[in-house]
Amino acid sequence: MTIFAWIIFIAAAALEVGGDAVVRRGLVSGSVLFIAFGFAMLGSYGVVVNTVKWDFSKLLGVYVAVFALVSILAGRFVFKETIPPSTWLGLLIILAGGAVIQFGPGLVK
Repeated sequence: MTIFAWIIFIAAAALEVGGDAVVRRGLVSGSVLFIAFGFAMLGSYGVVVNTVKWDFSKLLGVYVAVFALVSILAGRFVFKETIPPSTWLGLLIILAGGAVIQFGPGLVK
């Protein structure tokens, strides 16, 4: 995986997590402007993530692992949530799956 792909995946995950947070705030506060801005962020994530020129299944398979990591870290550090051990374990399983998708073709022939 190139540094370019890492940067793109982290940027896309930030847009997706941030967009969802903005939509959530808009729904809670009743602000159509927040909902629209979050909607634009979520749409932008789709454009950004697809700038990595991989097969679709590999692209989203690996991206899901990055997204899961960013989501849980945002919950912990931005939203000050207490993350239960079972969630951290689930994250490790997802990250392992992303690693298999990314590196598996070179390991299994």
